[in-house]
Amino acid sequence: MEDLCEMKDVSSTAHPVFHVEVCLRPSSTVRASVIRERVHEHLYNCKHAYGDFSQTEFENSFLAEHVKSISLVDTDLTKNGRKTIDLQNATLQYHIFQLQEEGHGVEELEEEDLAAASHWILPSKEFDGLWDSLVFDDDIKSKLLNYATTTLLFSDRKVDANVISWNKVVLLHGPPGTGKTSLCRALAQKLSIRLSDRYSYGQLIEINSHSLFSKWFSESGKLVMKMFQKIHELLDDKDALVFVLIDEVESLTAARKSAMSGSEPSDAIRVVNALLTQLDQIKRAENVMILTTSNLTGAIDLAFVDRADIKQYIGLPSPAAIFKIFYSCIQELIRVGIISPVHQLVDLKSLEVMKFIENDATKLSINLWEIARESFGLSGRTLRKLPFIAHAIFVQCPTVNLELYLSALSRAIKQQFQEREDLSKE
Repeated sequence: MEDLCEMKDVSSTAHPVFHVEVCLRPSSTVRASVIRERVHEHLYNCKHAYGDFSQTEFENSFLAEHVKSISLVDTDLTKNGRKTIDLQNATLQYHIFQLQEEGHGVEELEEEDLAAASHWILPSKEFDGLWDSLVFDDDIKSKLLNYATTTLLFSDRKVDANVISWNKVVLLHGPPGTGKTSLCRALAQKLSIRLSDRYSYGQLIEINSHSLFSKWFSESGKLVMKMFQKIHELLDDKDALVFVLIDEVESLTAARKSAMSGSEPSDAIRVVNALLTQLDQIKRAENVMILTTSNLTGAIDLAFVDRADIKQYIGLPSPAAIFKIFYSCIQELIRVGIISPVHQLVDLKSLEVMKFIENDATKLSINLWEIARESFGLSGRTLRKLPFIAHAIFVQCPTVNLELYLSALSRAIKQQFQEREDLSKE
């Protein structure tokens, strides 16, 4: 964790650390130190970068054979923003990793016909690119990275928890469809890469909370204990960074309230208490983080809320965030040739600098901004579907120019709001 301390010290000066993620090909067995040296030489020869970038093709035969991609990432999370980066003089921190090709597994307990949890080895191909695809209105991602960095630093340095208290618990709460679960998965993936020098790999255990509190009451928490016994076994491997994700943690409250009102057996509250006890135990491990989400902010069990170090609200995207989401979707459709001919959109920062003055270069970008404003009130989950729906319903041809596509997108948004209104009447 020495690099983490250096990262915090350097980032507080005029010379921030820039992170370079190097994804190796599955067949590569070259030592990380050799890869780091070759990649550093390659970037030095590139001289300059302009914000985030990713390279997947290399003239250098060594890099072409062993490296799948080189990415300069999260430059917008530094104090420098997205200005030009001098690669010959910048402080670069390299994170070298290979993606796990296998999908997630299912953890089952004894003879139960119900999946107790899903299990990923990280970094996983399934979550590749997820972090970058998530758009929020403030520095949520930066805040979570800083929290996790400090959490693991304090654990590694064995700070006395009786003197300084932290529980290694993150709670993301807010309305459905705002990206809470995706952010937890992306954070686990990002930290598995960012801390690849410290941990050989990551483990993500996503607990099925609905199953936990709907079918297991009669077992008096025994199955909860068995599930966490498996998690303890994972924590025994100090080369692994383990993330425990509990989605829709408000199920805790439902179980506790039902038990206290008498509508559920009193055994239900023992399940809840067993879970809280297990969370208190696993937090003592140096290599664990507990990630939780809730759709019902006011219904979260206070006993759990007290355990959360970070309680972050994730709301519906603002028009600015919606613009960025649609912008990325359109860039992808341009990349694959569905939107053609290629048209360069102006990003939101540039539009703001130009005070949204309309001309031939900005006309379609300003149109996209108006569409983003029309979309306010929709969740991130819905927004990501709309580019597909717009094509499926209002385009229906292999290629379309950007102006016609934006018209289709606007119609799809109006239809989405009409459908919501119709459903509310029912």
